[in-house]
Amino acid sequence: MENKVEHIPYNFVKISSNKSLQNSIDFYHTMNKRRSCRYFSDTDIDPKIIENLILTAGTAPSGAHKQPWTFVVIDNKNKTLRKKIRDAAEKEEKLSYESRMTQEWLDALAPLGTNWEKPFLENAPYLIVVLRQRHGINEDGSKIKHYYTSESVGIAVGILISAIHNAGLVTLTHTPSPMNFLKKILNRPDNEIPYVLLPVGYPTEDATVPNLTRKSLKEIMVKF
Repeated sequence: MENKVEHIPYNFVKISSNKSLQNSIDFYHTMNKRRSCRYFSDTDIDPKIIENLILTAGTAPSGAHKQPWTFVVIDNKNKTLRKKIRDAAEKEEKLSYESRMTQEWLDALAPLGTNWEKPFLENAPYLIVVLRQRHGINEDGSKIKHYYTSESVGIAVGILISAIHNAGLVTLTHTPSPMNFLKKILNRPDNEIPYVLLPVGYPTEDATVPNLTRKSLKEIMVKF
């Protein structure tokens, strides 16, 4: 049984109700400008920004504080690796679009104009591959049990996407299915499972996004 973790005073900085309200409004307006972008310029990004984004994602809560995530960062200097990832992803996506996906699913995607071709996997300055750790591994090779790994990693990805937008960058959640090719290409251990792939960068000057609206508060909140 592990030793009990020491509890320390919580250094919470309280702000006024008015400031809290204003912060909530400002953050909503910031995040409401976030859009998924498929068109990336090759403008360089300071690597330190990417590191800070990963650190921010790592602040997410997790089951039993096991932090069951790995973030693999691939810059656009690794052209051979990036091409391998794109080729493998497009192979799976082509199969999905042509034979795996139901007509209902295809019809739902049609208005968005998506297809199996994924040039952003090579064009974006950075790719972040997020992997979920089914369990941890001790130095002696024994397993460390992890809890609620999908939920924990999902929260971390949400924070990461918010941090990317807050940094003035754009991203897109890409989940080719199946994603096991990423594990092989990136030579990741057996306990890690690919969760999502995020291209990160600046949009091209002529980038477009679908003209969509978000659900209203009335549609998404139930109040008692």
